[in-house]
Amino acid sequence: MTEQSRRPRKPAKPYRRPQKDPVRILAFEALRAVDERDAYANLVLPPLLRKAREKEGPEKFDARDAALATELVYGTLRRQGTYDAVIAACVDRPLREVDPPVLDVLSLGVHQLLGTRIPTHAAVSASVELARVVLGDGRAKFVNAVLRKVAQDDLDGWLAKVAPPYDEDPEDHLAVVHSHPRWVVSALWDSLGGGRAGIEDLLEADNERPEVTLVARPGRATVEELLREEAAVPGRWSPYAVRLAEGGEPGAVEAVREGRAGVQDEGSQLVALALANAPVEGSDALWLDGCAGPGGKAALLAALAAERGATLLASEKQPHRAGLVAKALAGNPGPYQVIAADGTRPPWRPGTFDRVLMDVPCTGLGALRRRPEARWRRRPEDLENFAPLQRALLRTALDSVRVGGIVGYATCSPHLAETRAVVADILKHHPDTELVDARPLLPGVPALGDGPDVQLWPHVHGTDAMYLALIRRTG
Repeated sequence: MTEQSRRPRKPAKPYRRPQKDPVRILAFEALRAVDERDAYANLVLPPLLRKAREKEGPEKFDARDAALATELVYGTLRRQGTYDAVIAACVDRPLREVDPPVLDVLSLGVHQLLGTRIPTHAAVSASVELARVVLGDGRAKFVNAVLRKVAQDDLDGWLAKVAPPYDEDPEDHLAVVHSHPRWVVSALWDSLGGGRAGIEDLLEADNERPEVTLVARPGRATVEELLREEAAVPGRWSPYAVRLAEGGEPGAVEAVREGRAGVQDEGSQLVALALANAPVEGSDALWLDGCAGPGGKAALLAALAAERGATLLASEKQPHRAGLVAKALAGNPGPYQVIAADGTRPPWRPGTFDRVLMDVPCTGLGALRRRPEARWRRRPEDLENFAPLQRALLRTALDSVRVGGIVGYATCSPHLAETRAVVADILKHHPDTELVDARPLLPGVPALGDGPDVQLWPHVHGTDAMYLALIRRTG
């Protein structure tokens, strides 16, 4: 027997159970729901956070826990394209061959390393512990190896490695640097019609966390009441808007809980206000919201109509969304009606309404700040799917309004194929119409272009990229 064989063996290290981090586990669960069920983070995350706040013991969330979980989820989704490029440079196989749950853990880890101030060691160790809990020890070693490679450089260093040079391929460069699909970069650039500064400012704005904006529904709540809330400041453009500073919780606002106020982007408020304030010839008693779900614009329009003794009919095709509209309008001080109806085959007679809003289904490219995962789900072919519906709904709107009345065509997308192309195409076949200059109906709002239609922008106006064209029936 050799001397070496007589040496006592080192005792094996005792197995250490992985440390459970409730915040990162919740963030992982939210990302899995977005990935597996095509859920939206803004719908998945609130109930998960609410449940975590209601727990007892060490897993109970406080405000800091909720803020970190929210940042991890939204930050990872916004920067998914950039982080995929970084991860791809650190693994020895195509990303499509990496299991989606593993990729979610890696993306969360990369965001902590490159997109937050979390120290490198803490970001790696916390991600490895998460991997041990949700993936197992074997795959946690893979996560550890990849994140250690990522940690060797900062975000700027990685972008210099993984993004193609701007002068070789501008769209691909911007797509990687600002984490948007290339086709979206191209479409937004076309919509802006400007130089490099405009598109970069817009893409950067898409990756910023949007403010929470409230609307005081006329006759039910006042701006002064909402401004008494902690961290509340007036809106920029809408007389009914109040913004909550970072961390402001709308669910804690009494008027919101009671439905007298709501959460609504200022761009959406401006669209409703412009339609309500556009001059009409003759009566002004019956208004229509023809695509009313989930009810934000309808609630504001109903309140404005009530102040003038007018009635709003809110129509929504999907019954469950019509239920959301009814909930949003409950308690309105004036008369209104909510129905479930197909806007392309309406049950009302032609020429019934004085004012009509058609906020049509669209790609949602104007709300990527709020729904960052939408940029990765949408495809160019979606435009072809929406086009017939958008045109049919605008035709319905023009048929539904009386001579002298006004139609508002709105989308939450700046894509030219969903905005000006639709309006121009339909008006070609409706010589009994005229475009109304919408710009004077948004008083104080700068940089509204040459008109007569209006395109709002996140990087210019701090709103979603809402589009509005106002059309009057003339005969």
